[in-house]
Amino acid sequence: MGAADVIPGVSGGTVAFITGIYEELIHSLAAIDLEAGRLLRKLEFALFWKKINGNFLAVVLAGIVTSTFSLAKLMMYMLQHHPLSVRSFFFGLILISIVIVLREIKKWNLPVFILFIMGVLIAYGITMLSPAQLPEHWFLVFLAGILVSCSLILPGISWVLILSILGLYKYIVGALVMPNILVILVFMTGCLFGIIGFSRFLSRILEKYHNPTVALLAGFMLGSLNKLWPWREVLEFVTNTKGEQIPVFDKSVLPWHYMTTTSRDPQVFQAIFMMALGVFIVVLMEKISTRLKTKI
Repeated sequence: MGAADVIPGVSGGTVAFITGIYEELIHSLAAIDLEAGRLLRKLEFALFWKKINGNFLAVVLAGIVTSTFSLAKLMMYMLQHHPLSVRSFFFGLILISIVIVLREIKKWNLPVFILFIMGVLIAYGITMLSPAQLPEHWFLVFLAGILVSCSLILPGISWVLILSILGLYKYIVGALVMPNILVILVFMTGCLFGIIGFSRFLSRILEKYHNPTVALLAGFMLGSLNKLWPWREVLEFVTNTKGEQIPVFDKSVLPWHYMTTTSRDPQVFQAIFMMALGVFIVVLMEKISTRLKTKI
């Protein structure tokens, strides 16, 4: 999840969905409520830990932190030097994952289908938005934290994309690198509010409306594929704290258009191979997961 979050168009929620831990993750985060706070204040650590499914959350958090300091650096390097291969890999990975997720829907009807289409259109529309330029105000930083936390939970919508659309990517990342303690605290507070509040909302609707919710989330994943299309034409850059040009707004193009506009080899066969590799890994993960569940 940590490594995936650095790729525009991919979110940690997508990986949670692929690996089959999404619903447990949402329900565990939703358990962090006033009652959990009361148990913590009374120093009833065992009951608090059990209520929030502490072992599960601790393992997931440990994996995210580990990948952030190891795999994420590799992913950033690959994205910088081999962007076409990375996007192709994740395109295939998410495409086959959508098929697997849709199998979770036991009964299709008109509302479920409509929500699936809505999810596709919403996510696709988000990927097509051009960056705004919001003022660097503390309230907007707090709001950005809330939206980023939602994107971390929702499959298909990455925090990089959200900050880029808001025009706050350079400002927030710069504050994390500098660091600017006040901006970081306001941003992290927004993230905390967003994660706790949004996870409770998602937990409830997953329990009451499982099929429609899964359809909507699968739609988000499908719509976000526009951002992972391998061949892209960059339309706008920002300069990061190191003086490097970072693309923040681009559009999907066909391979021959990509070759014309960038004078680069579209590497069509390599892209197809990486897509196939992504599909193979997800299918393998599903087989392993099924075998482990059978043994349990």
